[in-house]
Amino acid sequence: MGRVVPVVPEPDVGGDQVAELEKRHAALRQAAGLPAADVGALLEAAFTELEGAIGLLAGPWTKHGQVTGGRSTDQEGAERRVLRAAFADAPVPLFLLAGDGTVQRVNKAAAELLGSKPGYATGRSFTTFVALQSRAAVQTQLNAVARSGRVGRVRCGLLSSTGATLAELTISLVSVSGDRDRLIVAVADVARTAGEDEDSTIGRPTDASISGNGTAEAGGKRSAGAVEAITQRMDLVTAVTRLLLENENFSESMTLQRSARLLAVELAAWVIVDIDRRGQLRRQFVIGPEGPGLAGISDSAAALNPMPGSLPHTVHESGKAVLIAHADDAEVLGPGPGDIPLLMVLGSTSVLSVPITDRESRYGVLTLARQAGHTHFEIADLGLVEELGEQLALAIRVDHMFRRRTEIADALQASLLPRRLPEIAGVELAAAYVAATEGVEIGADFYDAYRTPTGWGLSVGDVCGKGEEAAAVTAAARHAIRVIAYGTADPAAVLPSANEILLAGELSGGFVTASIAHLEWRDGALRVVLGSAGHPSAAVIRADGRVQMPGGGGLPLGLLPDFEPGLHELTLRKGDMLFLYTDGLTQARGQDQTYFQARLIDELAGLAGIHPDQFVAAMRRRLLEFTAGTLVDDITMMVLRVGDSPERPARGRRRSARAG
Repeated sequence: MGRVVPVVPEPDVGGDQVAELEKRHAALRQAAGLPAADVGALLEAAFTELEGAIGLLAGPWTKHGQVTGGRSTDQEGAERRVLRAAFADAPVPLFLLAGDGTVQRVNKAAAELLGSKPGYATGRSFTTFVALQSRAAVQTQLNAVARSGRVGRVRCGLLSSTGATLAELTISLVSVSGDRDRLIVAVADVARTAGEDEDSTIGRPTDASISGNGTAEAGGKRSAGAVEAITQRMDLVTAVTRLLLENENFSESMTLQRSARLLAVELAAWVIVDIDRRGQLRRQFVIGPEGPGLAGISDSAAALNPMPGSLPHTVHESGKAVLIAHADDAEVLGPGPGDIPLLMVLGSTSVLSVPITDRESRYGVLTLARQAGHTHFEIADLGLVEELGEQLALAIRVDHMFRRRTEIADALQASLLPRRLPEIAGVELAAAYVAATEGVEIGADFYDAYRTPTGWGLSVGDVCGKGEEAAAVTAAARHAIRVIAYGTADPAAVLPSANEILLAGELSGGFVTASIAHLEWRDGALRVVLGSAGHPSAAVIRADGRVQMPGGGGLPLGLLPDFEPGLHELTLRKGDMLFLYTDGLTQARGQDQTYFQARLIDELAGLAGIHPDQFVAAMRRRLLEFTAGTLVDDITMMVLRVGDSPERPARGRRRSARAG
């Protein structure tokens, strides 16, 4: 049987060793910059690296022993089998490493410590299972033992199945005849500190070791923890679903922030949200655990967009989720503030990243990073976050859909209303459109002011219905009235012709009610001819406060070919007002279930004589107060106040002319 002796392989003193030394030196510097850095361990590692550098400068190292030979191949094979059996069944966790620190084999106790199958660790760097603050120091000790052959010991945080575990590692160099030199790492004096933060466990005295009873107890705890974890995941899915359903405003930013905050609390992780903005992945925010100094980390991390090659960027491009239970590459999330990788800044060792996608479009990436004080992410966690990523994607798609519909509705509604009202000699004019507060359908009200052969015309109308088809009917009615009135001023001719056009167009958006007014100055007074097509009566507010309702009448436009409008004539003098409106105003309902129509005359009388702009503003305010801000239908108002007649000059101007 080969004896275990410390042996150092003959090195090739050159650029490779210098490069490795520089790499470990940079790792130690990064570790020293972390808030929870173990200064003592890092100082010891620095001295060890210094010794190695001295040895490198002094020349080739010498071996500290060699293996005896002279045995048969059968003997050596039997001895190897014995060694393997002893290794596998040893009561302490053992890791067999290659000279570069790559795990080649773990025994049963080590697999139980990690909470995985024995083959899981194979091929990974041993430092993958070491807490971030300790990785640089452990890597230095591994290199020192491989170089000098002397047994090394180091205390570090080990990432076990129950979270951060304080461990003392004993590192030895072994050589078996006919094989290459290996490193063996024994884990002793393990203190299980599940659920505690890594920086609170590293450096504390250990008071427990692995035993048969301890393993059974840990297994029982893991079984109970598994049931609790399943329940927690189900509750989390329910909570996120409720959150999305309660998001009445369909706000993408609000949805993502509230969901991320919920995930951060329930899964004890940093949550990073990156969203695709015009083909570029942009970081929206980073939410993590609360505590002193952590808010600053969130802000600084949120200011960094994911770089090409980083995990979020890769997941977004591929559309495939990635789980890294033990992250061995500190650069996996890209650079963080300063020269420290973001993963190290967050103090995380387990990462998962999922695309935010509805399987048709990719909206971004949801990345979770868990600190070493908690258990690493598992496949069940990945499936859970993937499901939540799909739910978020559906919420974002709904938000985009409603936003587009709102923009279309606003654009179409704007096309139904004049950009500005014209200036009409001798009158002041104002109008307002108040959209319904319920629903996002396109409104179908319109108003207009236009020239006629002998004066001016006003129109206010409403279509029965909402949406794009109703908007098309509204546009047709408004423009038909304007075009026809350009050739004839008489409402008795304008409305029947508009009715014929709507019927000929075979529009399916509904029928139209409208009220039009032809304005013409005669003998110092404003003569008004009102035409109604099934519309509520216009209102006349005299200068002395009297309110008159001439009446509406007529049939709606686009309903029947046999059409007759309601017609009324009246005369307005200085200070008088004409008020046109849609039925959304009269049908507005208060909290006591009464209609605004019942108080309309009183409200109008109280506004007699004021400027039209103030008039419509006051009506809007009183309507919203009456309905407590809830309008089930659009409301359109147009008000005209009569001033001095343009047919004769004002008295002051007449004196000036005489004086001239």
